Amino acid sequence: MGAKGASEDGDRRIGRRALIVGGLAAAAGTAALARDELARLWWRLPGVEKPRTPGEVDFTGARWVAASDANWRGADRPDDFGVDMVVVHVTQGSLDSAVKAFQNPGHKAAAHYIVGKDGRITQMIRELDVAYHAGNRDYNERSVGIEHEGFVDRPEDFTDEMYAASARLTARICARYEIPVDREHIIGHVEVPGTDHTDPGPHWDWDRYLNLVRRAGTAQAGLGRTPAPTGG
Repeated sequence: MGAKGASEDGDRRIGRRALIVGGLAAAAGTAALARDELARLWWRLPGVEKPRTPGEVDFTGARWVAASDANWRGADRPDDFGVDMVVVHVTQGSLDSAVKAFQNPGHKAAAHYIVGKDGRITQMIRELDVAYHAGNRDYNERSVGIEHEGFVDRPEDFTDEMYAASARLTARICARYEIPVDREHIIGHVEVPGTDHTDPGPHWDWDRYLNLVRRAGTAQAGLGRTPAPTGG
């Protein structure tokens, strides 16, 4: 009986110690959550700009070229606006002409990314921020816009390199914000309510594109989840 009593007393001591340690860990966790929430609230205050690192990109391998401040507005997505959609565009011109347009404050529009025919990706607006790309405020706030170099009536502009690179980019975005890979959440500019645009047009192969996005997502999942973009 003495051995059993000692064992029970030891169990009680271990139980009390676990309770104390667990309580301290929970308190520390609560404090950390409170700090995070205060930080989010702080950046939402009027006049407070979340810090940015110049030239930082959200997609590894993209080159950074800043769009004019007149063509987007600062935000703290997905904290202030949830991101649940990708909008596919076509530039109706060359990549260089699209970059120049997005740098022009009089253009009043720009997308987050441009994908070239050669598969190179240019980022011009952080995913944190709201790009004026969809012609609909609600869709702008909840989506990432991706332009593709070329013309809607020239199927030859939609190269294998472009499809593959754009699919990798969209897969990364979908993983980051837990966006379903389907035609309700990956849409064309033509499908945005109130728009008068026709892109990406009849030659954009949606079945091929979604299959590539799913394949890219499976490959990326094997490398680990993509962290949410930060402001620096």
